[in-house]
Amino acid sequence: MGKLSHFDEAGRSRMVDITAKDETKRVAIAQAKVRVSPKTMELIKGQEIEKGDVLEVARVAGIMGVKRTADLIPMCHPLLISGVDLKFNLIEEEAIIEILAVTKIAGKTGVEMEALTAVSVAGLTIYDMCKAVDKGIEIGDIKLLKKTGGKNGVYVDQDLIGEVVAFCSSLEKGTAKEQIAEANFKENYGLERDAHAGDWHRQISLLAIEDIDYMREQGLDLKLGAFGENIVTKGLKLTELPLGRKLKLGEEVILEVTQIGKECHNRCNIYHQVGDCIMPKRGIFAKVIQGGTVKAGAKLEVLLND
Repeated sequence: MGKLSHFDEAGRSRMVDITAKDETKRVAIAQAKVRVSPKTMELIKGQEIEKGDVLEVARVAGIMGVKRTADLIPMCHPLLISGVDLKFNLIEEEAIIEILAVTKIAGKTGVEMEALTAVSVAGLTIYDMCKAVDKGIEIGDIKLLKKTGGKNGVYVDQDLIGEVVAFCSSLEKGTAKEQIAEANFKENYGLERDAHAGDWHRQISLLAIEDIDYMREQGLDLKLGAFGENIVTKGLKLTELPLGRKLKLGEEVILEVTQIGKECHNRCNIYHQVGDCIMPKRGIFAKVIQGGTVKAGAKLEVLLND
């Protein structure tokens, strides 16, 4: 790690001199998560909060926060911001509002602090808009997810990077799948020669090896694919991904998350064979946006559409 640049040789605080630095295109993406009560989530969705449209007010507040970052953070440079975008993803099962802010500039210093200020102010605004009905709202998980530009290049938060442990397929639904060394994905169809492929929203199923290992610790002798999953992942918190979030497998395959968990109406063969099925609670589903061929062990990355 380098030395802290906001102190000079004598230990005095300073604003870093960026006069000689080159101007480059810089982008920063930050996140915050706001946890509300289920009732508050329904009120926000239905725009039933008396103060107005909560998310639109929070969006404007976040943009205004970007413009005032240098007034709030002592050593930040006043910047000529070229673009700001705030998005809100409602994770209804967890009653969480995910805030994403994208800030852009063509300049000599980065816009990370502006993106972090945007999500922080937007989160505080959600609290202010809803505090009359929910004083227990929590604001957390504020962090930088990605930055590009400048001499240090690209930074990506490790929570966005995972790995494909295995691919699995079967010719019949409701049965355990068998591992395959290589998977061929077809756009808007799914995994070639798999029973779940087709023109619908659950073309691909994903389950984390961490959840499978938990079931193994309960004394179950499980092979990968035992729960009917097409892709076994490692390192990603699948159930925290919002609907619409995209995943990149290897160099070319792109999936879009379409469903988190599922309702199990009937006990399938998997349940009777294993004694439980974690797919309804811990699995997610996706459709293929861009096809291609991928081998097990490939990199798995969460895309933020920046």
